[in-house]
This record gives sequence, structure tokens and C-alpha cells, in this order.
Amino acid sequence: MMKPASTGVLPDTPTDRPLFDSQPSSSLKISVIVPVRNEAHHLTDTLDALRNQQNASGQAINPIIFEVLLLVNNCTDCSYDVARRYQQQHPDFPLLIEQITLPPARANIGTVRRLLMDAACRRLTTVGNPNGIIASTDGDTVVDSQWIYYTLCEIENGSDAVGGRILTRPDGSAVRLFHLRDVMYRTLVAQVEARLDPHPHDPWPRHFQHFGASIAVTCRMYRQAGGLPEKPFLEDEAFYRAMLRTDAKVRKSPNVRVFTSTRTQGQVEIGFSEQLRYWATLGLSGQRQLAEPAEAVITRIRHRHRLRRCWLRREQNSQPDCLVSVAQGLLIDPAWLATEFAIAPYFGQLWEKVDEKMAAGRWAAHWQPVPITTAIQTLRAFLQT
Repeated sequence: MMKPASTGVLPDTPTDRPLFDSQPSSSLKISVIVPVRNEAHHLTDTLDALRNQQNASGQAINPIIFEVLLLVNNCTDCSYDVARRYQQQHPDFPLLIEQITLPPARANIGTVRRLLMDAACRRLTTVGNPNGIIASTDGDTVVDSQWIYYTLCEIENGSDAVGGRILTRPDGSAVRLFHLRDVMYRTLVAQVEARLDPHPHDPWPRHFQHFGASIAVTCRMYRQAGGLPEKPFLEDEAFYRAMLRTDAKVRKSPNVRVFTSTRTQGQVEIGFSEQLRYWATLGLSGQRQLAEPAEAVITRIRHRHRLRRCWLRREQNSQPDCLVSVAQGLLIDPAWLATEFAIAPYFGQLWEKVDEKMAAGRWAAHWQPVPITTAIQTLRAFLQT
């Protein structure tokens, strides 16, 4: 039976009208959310990839364990019609569609993704699954054929959340070299983290991404983190930080992959498309791409690990001597660090404050950016020792 679709103007308070209020499958394990705004040219590929999900043996994923919640918002193209036709052509595909028009002040990806994630969380908990998985992707993104399978595996292995690897297809773009350098730099930083500050729940190999095109989280952790922050852009980054504040076990799994577009005209003011535009400007002006020096990266990660070890031993000694050496290495005030250490309920919350302190203090002045190619070369040399 074909799933219902609905349309309407969303009131100022989204909860005045629940979205996707049909009864979910009692076997539901994972609810996939897809925000859509003017994605008519990408949407069929996005839905094909979600419909044809497989396990490790290449067998189709049972459609009773997952669903796709697609929210079309403020479109000026035929995205809604494309989605409805797809739904009619594939009546056995568990696709639910809603269309809304948000008021201008709220017509942004942060509002839409939160509406979707809240709806997915409600549907999963309705069927008695507090550890059910909310999985987010985008309307211009194609998930890997085993995206759902590996997401389920990582959660079943004890992770609270899973960041998927977001890949771009070669397109001949002039900014692709800038993008590939950035990916290389961040991958090397992730490898240094795995060596110097390892996490049992996120071992190497891993990557560095945790963005809306591929992020999954249990309902329990979603609620613990306070839900998706209501921000007009970079809402995925804000949500990741909210999870880290409560020491969520976030797995950056190389097996969970998606492919997304490299358009420079994106749907948000700040995001991947804005980064591409910035790199394009660098290329046209002949400026160098910069990054934090490798020495700073290594120093910060080493001291983060030492601070984490202090944290794990805090019940034995509420004011460990190691705090002084950590503070000195990070160029922050030891007395301030001792105070924050004593009151922080989670290590993630403590480290966020330390990171902010470093960015606003002597650390930022001491470690000036260097050409990204220099940083990459030094990080590679370090990892080869």
C-alpha cells in the first residue's frame, strides 16, 4: 500500500502539527531522514540508493526494519512531484513524504533537519525502541549500497553515533585540488589522534567526518545530547559538539560512505558549498591554502590524551599534579584548568572549554597557520617514525 503524503504551511511552533504521524512498523530499527529543497535533479538517484540497500552478502535489507522520511520544504522546483512519482512507482519502498512551507525566518536546514530527526526519534520510541537509529542524509547525496548495514553494525558494536565518510566524485572542478589537500590533512590528523589519543570505540582506520550528509545516532543519545541544536546552518557540527559534551561514543567508520555533489551554489549560507567558493577564490587570487602547523596538532593531541588520563583518575585524586604540565603545554592558566576540571561533569565538556580557551589565548598567537602542503609533509614524517 502506498504511504500517505501531506502538504501544508508549518506554523511558528512545529510541534503544533506532528509530521509523519502514520503508524511505523513494529520491527523498525532505523529511520532515515532526508531534507529536500530544490533537489529535483538529484532526488531519484538519492532514493534509488536508499531503496536498494544490501547487507554484506549482497542480499536486500528487509524493508520492515527501516523507513525513509522525506521532507520537502520551501521548494521552487518540482522536487515534491518527483518524490511522489517515485513513491507511486515503488509502493513497497517504505518512503514517507511531507511537504511544508516554513516562514522565512525559519526556512533553513537547521529547522528542517531538527523537525525530521525529532519525528524519527518519536517514531522509533513509539515502537519501543529507545536504541533505534536516526540516520541523516541529504537530497543531493547518494548513499553506498551497504550504508544502512554498516551503520547498524557500528551501533550494535556499542557506538552511540556513526559519522559516515563523505566522498565527492571527480568533476574537473578547479577547486578539487584544494578539497583533496584538505581531506589529506584532516585524515592525517585523524591518524595522529588514533596514535596519540586512541579511543577503543573509534580505532584506526577511521576518518574525520560527522556531517549531515551521513550522521546516525541512537534515540537515547539524541535525547541525551538535547536533540539537534536549532541553528540556521552548521547544525550538524553543533550537534556533533553537543554529543561530545556528554562523552558520546562516535565512530567515524570508513565502511559507512556516501557520495555528494560539489556544487558551489548550496542551500545554506555556510557549509561545504561555501568552503568550495572560498577555495575557488584562493585559486583565482593565487593565495596559499593554510592549516594549523603539524607541531601544534601533535602537541595539542598529546596533552589532550594526558588530560583525559587525569580525568579517568579523578576519583583517586581530585586535583592531580598532571594538570599543571598540561596547562603549560597548552599555554593556558593552570588555576583556570584546575577549576574547570573540578566542576565539569564530562570530559568532552571540559575539553571544549579548553579548546575555546586556547583559541582565544596565547596558543593561537604562538601557533600561526602554515601552508597546508608543509603541514601535510610534517604529519606524514611524524607518522612514519
